[in-house]
Amino acid sequence: MTLAAALALAAILAGIAYQRIGTARDKRRLPPPGWLVDVGRGRLHLHAQGEGTPAVVFDAGISASSLSWLRVAPAVGEFTRAVCYDRSGLAWSDRTHAPVTARSLAAELRVLLEAGAVAPPYVLVAHSFGAFVVRAFASQFPDRVAGIVLVDPILPAEWLNMAPAQRRRLAGGVFLSRVGAVLAAVGFVRLCLDLLQRGSTAMPKGAARMFGSEASALMTRLVAQVQKLPREAWPLMCAHWSRPRSFMAMADHLSGLRQSAVEIAAAGPIGDVPLIVITASTQPASVRAEHARIAADSTRGVHIVAEEAGHWILIDEPDIVVDAVRRVVDMCRPA
Repeated sequence: MTLAAALALAAILAGIAYQRIGTARDKRRLPPPGWLVDVGRGRLHLHAQGEGTPAVVFDAGISASSLSWLRVAPAVGEFTRAVCYDRSGLAWSDRTHAPVTARSLAAELRVLLEAGAVAPPYVLVAHSFGAFVVRAFASQFPDRVAGIVLVDPILPAEWLNMAPAQRRRLAGGVFLSRVGAVLAAVGFVRLCLDLLQRGSTAMPKGAARMFGSEASALMTRLVAQVQKLPREAWPLMCAHWSRPRSFMAMADHLSGLRQSAVEIAAAGPIGDVPLIVITASTQPASVRAEHARIAADSTRGVHIVAEEAGHWILIDEPDIVVDAVRRVVDMCRPA
């Protein structure tokens, strides 16, 4: 073995040890705020706060978790029961290895809520990709849905007729997620995130640039959004994204994205439940129009534009989301 190979092997072994020690430390210091519920193929994390009916169930973006609702769920818990969960492989949830498409995720959510003793009907609140799960849930289990709030939802049309460049970006996202899982396994992601928490950005940004300008831009956006969360959430976010399974879960979600779009396109209108669709001010006119059309599918539908927020409205302008949830909850309650 050459000296270079021996040094590389030593670095890898040291990284694996660093990762295992860090993972064990995270489990001791950062337990789940809720509880783990067996859904048949594994356990999903469920966290509830507050009391009252209808229960409000929050679903996060494509690779986000219950932590993304930290500026919204506690406020909703002041006037009804607020329930957050983590999809397969994300945050505290096991990777269940079920198909990651809108319909399968909705079916898994139903099992989770039943096993977790969260009584229907629900007000379902979803951000971005979570809207696919919520719309699939409403299509499959309409008797369990009292109302819906969609926060800057993605649209099926975006993923049904992708241009070649968009297909390449999606395939690249799956590939980079799997590369991320390998880098997490050998401790490299943990090292970058540990440095980031201490204020050093040079190594994380340099690592992102190794994978191209899009990866670098994504890293910059993610860091900016994480920094808007309460400070106590930062160690939790870093712990979760230091694990290989978080990256594999992201690959699972991205791989099933087009099939999810097919399922939602075939699901039909949401129906006449109370519905509010909130659009980011940064969205183009075509997306605003489509969001308005989704809201108009319900006779009790409302479309709102969050004038001060980008895509992460739940972080940029949480009060507008809380107000929309309160409005739908009030519409669902007896007069």
